[in-house]
Amino acid sequence: MHVILADSNDLVRVGMRTILSTQTAFKIVGDARNKEELIQIVKNFGAAVILIDYTSPGFDIDVIPKILSFQPAAKFLAITPDQSAQTLVNALRSGVKSYVKKDCELSEIISAVEETGKGNKFFCGQILETIQRASIDVNDIDFESFSCEAVIVSERENQIIVLIAEGMTNAQIAEYLFLSNHTINTHRKNIMAKLGVKNTAGIVMYAVKTNLVSPNKFLFASELN
Repeated sequence: MHVILADSNDLVRVGMRTILSTQTAFKIVGDARNKEELIQIVKNFGAAVILIDYTSPGFDIDVIPKILSFQPAAKFLAITPDQSAQTLVNALRSGVKSYVKKDCELSEIISAVEETGKGNKFFCGQILETIQRASIDVNDIDFESFSCEAVIVSERENQIIVLIAEGMTNAQIAEYLFLSNHTINTHRKNIMAKLGVKNTAGIVMYAVKTNLVSPNKFLFASELN
């Protein structure tokens, strides 16, 4: 998976390179200090996952649709400091596929790169909370300004959906999968955003409809109650 780092801060680029270089699935093919360098790198290497802080000096949000106009297979993962809900929505409309904050856990950032590279959307829990506090539903955002594949639930997310449908709490799932509570909470919020559901019942209904779990379990449970 080709990865390009785009941030004007040298320390941030070095840090991200160090983090991602530990993952054999990633190959960092370039890092850009401004939008002109980024455009040239994309022209040289083609499709890649682009980790970008479009708020840093030398960059702006307009570089994203510009690159997508000549390299539509590029996948943008925004990684920025805290932003307003409307700024986040504008970024998604411009072509950002996934979004995390710079103070997210390292494992969350790595997961974001992996999922974005697979063509999935990934939002860290803090980003989702910011959007939801403004009463904006990610699923209602108008994405017609750029081409986007349908949301795909990852293998890890399907695993968590099954455990949720079986009645396990976030803490129990975290212990079972050897992950942090924060990571499970983030996965849960991403799952609800992808499925367009608001609660656990919606996740359970999805699990039943897609045959991830047997409906008989719930039928028998209701008969016993």
